[in-house]
Amino acid sequence: MNSLFASLPTTVFETMSRLAREHDAVNLGQGFPDDPGPLDVRQKAAEAIVDGWNQYPPMMGTPELRHAVAAHYRAWQGLDLDPESEVMVTSGATEAIAGALLALIEPGDEVVLFQPLYDAYLPLVQRAGGVPRLVRLVPPHWRITEEALAQVFSPRTRLVLFNNPHNPTGRVFGRDELDTLARFCTRSGAVLVSDEVWEHVIFDGLSHHSVLSLPGLRGRAVKIGSAGKIFGMTGWKVGFVCAAPELMRALSRAHQFLTFTTPPALQQAVAYGLGKERDWFLSTRAGLQRSRDRLARGLAGLGFSVLPSAGTYFLNVDLAPLDPALRDEAFCRRLVERERVAAIPVSAFYAEQPVESVIRFCFAKTDATLDRALNRLSAVGAERLAGTSASDAYK
Repeated sequence: MNSLFASLPTTVFETMSRLAREHDAVNLGQGFPDDPGPLDVRQKAAEAIVDGWNQYPPMMGTPELRHAVAAHYRAWQGLDLDPESEVMVTSGATEAIAGALLALIEPGDEVVLFQPLYDAYLPLVQRAGGVPRLVRLVPPHWRITEEALAQVFSPRTRLVLFNNPHNPTGRVFGRDELDTLARFCTRSGAVLVSDEVWEHVIFDGLSHHSVLSLPGLRGRAVKIGSAGKIFGMTGWKVGFVCAAPELMRALSRAHQFLTFTTPPALQQAVAYGLGKERDWFLSTRAGLQRSRDRLARGLAGLGFSVLPSAGTYFLNVDLAPLDPALRDEAFCRRLVERERVAAIPVSAFYAEQPVESVIRFCFAKTDATLDRALNRLSAVGAERLAGTSASDAYK
């Protein structure tokens, strides 16, 4: 077996999901909504399976979907993309990320990453031969600073793998941080690969700024999107890759020898969905924001220190004000066993020097699911209010 993958441990995500099943817990760990997704989009897929083409679609994606992606990003983000030479469809965003790494770096090239990070990033960088250089973000603000970037960029920096909005922190990076990152990429000659799958899951009236709109990056950045995240159907695995033609030629070669194509019925349905009225996207955001606020109010009412979340499906709690001795992984394990609520320790998203006081909850759930979790968590709040040491109860 390949030594890199053979040595990987069972992930905390698998562990927490197993414990949630064993203890019949409310699972606020995994990031997926309770509902099946928009009915009209699902019906389009069903119609396309029955009545449409089910053989190989074009390797780059169906023309309908590529044109729909370009039109969608023009309307929402002001991007001017050529659907023929600057848009490609992949079987999910993770395939797009893997393909970008295989296409754009050579063994020994340095890759800048931001931790906490999505768990697939680091093994994919290492398998492609990249040397990871890690920027450590810390609560409560998770800011990118010029000082932190200066420590990791070097003459060997070839690529930056970036995520905005950011999982697991829920951070939407400000334009000042994006401009700083763009300067470093331009100065070093690095390609910026931006995982923007949460671009529509953004709250409080904020707007998403793609890396393709940043000064100097139109020709040296790769934008990656996800229909699964846009439509709340995480199992669909339909990704979008947008980049200048020179970059796209390399990216398409990697894609050709990974999955080659993506199910045509799903492509047909996603093309339809991307053309939905603006109000649908805004109302979907509003519904998720309402769920975020419901969970945040409930957790705060139980005495938890809730960190801000401006995007994604996730809300984080800092355990340090509850008790500085608490450690997130042990707390999450005991939480699912004692209170039957599953959460994810954010330390699992660090490759080194983890922050061990933050746990992540998914709020993309029904009111009933969130209320059931809060009701079960009330025992933790009651212990704190009674003066019982949380670290004694959860050690």
